[in-house]
Amino acid sequence: MANAPVQRMSKLMAKTLRDDPADAEVLSHKLLVRAGYVRRTAAGVWSWLPLGRKVLSNVERIVREEMDAIGAQEVSLPALLPREPYDATGRWDEYGAELFRLQDRKGGDYLLGPTHEEIFTLLVKDQASSYKDLPVILYQIQNKFRDEARPRAGILRGREFLMKDSYSFDTEDEGLAHAYALHRQAYRRVFERLGLDYRICAATAGAMGGSKSEEFLAPAEAGEDTFADCPNCDFAANTEAVSFALKAVDGSAVPAAEEIPTPDTPTIETLAASLGVPASATLKNLLVKVDGEIVAVGVPGDREVDLGKVEAHFAPATVEMVTETDFAARPDLVRGYVGPQGLDKVTYVADPRVAPGTAWITGANKEHTHARNVVAGRDFEVTAYVDVVVVEEGDPCPKCGTGLKLDRAIEIGHIFQLGRKYADALKLDVLGQNGKPVRVTMGSYGIGVSRAVAALAEQTADDKGLCWPAEVAPADVHVVAAGKALQTELALEVSDKLSAAGLRVLVDDRAGVSPGVKFTDAELIGVPKILVAGRRSGEGVVELKDRRTGEREELTVDEAIARLTADLA
Repeated sequence: MANAPVQRMSKLMAKTLRDDPADAEVLSHKLLVRAGYVRRTAAGVWSWLPLGRKVLSNVERIVREEMDAIGAQEVSLPALLPREPYDATGRWDEYGAELFRLQDRKGGDYLLGPTHEEIFTLLVKDQASSYKDLPVILYQIQNKFRDEARPRAGILRGREFLMKDSYSFDTEDEGLAHAYALHRQAYRRVFERLGLDYRICAATAGAMGGSKSEEFLAPAEAGEDTFADCPNCDFAANTEAVSFALKAVDGSAVPAAEEIPTPDTPTIETLAASLGVPASATLKNLLVKVDGEIVAVGVPGDREVDLGKVEAHFAPATVEMVTETDFAARPDLVRGYVGPQGLDKVTYVADPRVAPGTAWITGANKEHTHARNVVAGRDFEVTAYVDVVVVEEGDPCPKCGTGLKLDRAIEIGHIFQLGRKYADALKLDVLGQNGKPVRVTMGSYGIGVSRAVAALAEQTADDKGLCWPAEVAPADVHVVAAGKALQTELALEVSDKLSAAGLRVLVDDRAGVSPGVKFTDAELIGVPKILVAGRRSGEGVVELKDRRTGEREELTVDEAIARLTADLA
């Protein structure tokens, strides 16, 4: 970046704003628009202005350097993709409404790529024929597309976004584990260089499939993910991946189940109040339809069902709530009084807290009637145990038992051990050492490049504006000419010297703009160092300010250049 040209704000294609955009909900959205980094083109679609492009390019550069360092090879694949490979893996349908589908003039089906597992698999199938061609790691940094129903939060959740996706290909599971470990370490280096506070959390694979999955989450109030963190050990996981151990209890001493009249108690709250028992003593039974078949989900009455977990368990099947029409068609299912005992033609899944031997008060499948002393494993059978409750603060850590803490976070990276899901679907084989075909195993690894910019803004901004870490900032120093001709002349002279010394320089040389506005804009834009040519310009003295700490120091021009050059080194 040596001898980069000085960027003069008098010619910069960016307008700062005093007020937050009317539709802005989160801090990064407000500040990136106000500081002239991005502009909205359409719902969930954003244009990057020169300052924003510089920050985005710096994030790309760091990601690219760390990927290259683990021996990954960069390619560039199309974003417009044919339907057939996604049909082969089932993801044409599994992705649902979030997949951008389109047709060409001849009626051929295409999609805009959300991820590229299928296309990379086919690329390797074309290029690799022998075990000698593997292992290999390929990556690209490319715009992806997702048809969000409600795009929000600026660049945090858009319909078009920049992502680094990489894929590893190996003939053995040990090779996959090694590639996964390489990516895990590379991601740590990326996020540390970016200056992000992050957590590595166990996660579910979702529509990607595979055996092992971890997320890299950046704690922030604007985050759409909730993760559980143990204050006593190193356990951390997305709440969707937090599990509860199934522990059977001895229910042999529990009396026989008996029905009790409970008029007008169709909810857990009314039932608990009527009987004078805690909600935790009751069993809640939520009815859903899985591809049209009714399934009952049992959880303790004081807990809520996490429908996302239910959907993940039954994926790729469609899960929806039962309706009045469904109840009308099944008079044996009494709304508000459903119990697992005696259910006919209904699959029953339960949270591990409904363990064998536990006793409950639950519906008796009769109007205004419940049953007590209903014991799991004695009075009803559970088809499958699935972690389906919404995780709450204080739930026991699966690793050490300490109460968990919950925090919001932004997903900035995700790594998967895919295994052979895609290789099986697309028949990716190579000849092994024995001359026989070997099915290839894969890993998939993503970093949200544009999302990382928003995460940085969320984590590092203060009440004055953006405050970028040095390695991703749009410039190393923001030179401000306080207004008069002499000050502007000095500011431009200093800027040229700083540029010649290898620093990236943004200089505010705008005529007719008050010093107050320039100072406000400098803090809003968030370059790490601010150098002011002000009242002592005639003496060759400038003021150096640290954007983050606010510390100020008066220096001669030569001292300022030496200080900034040393900081860069």
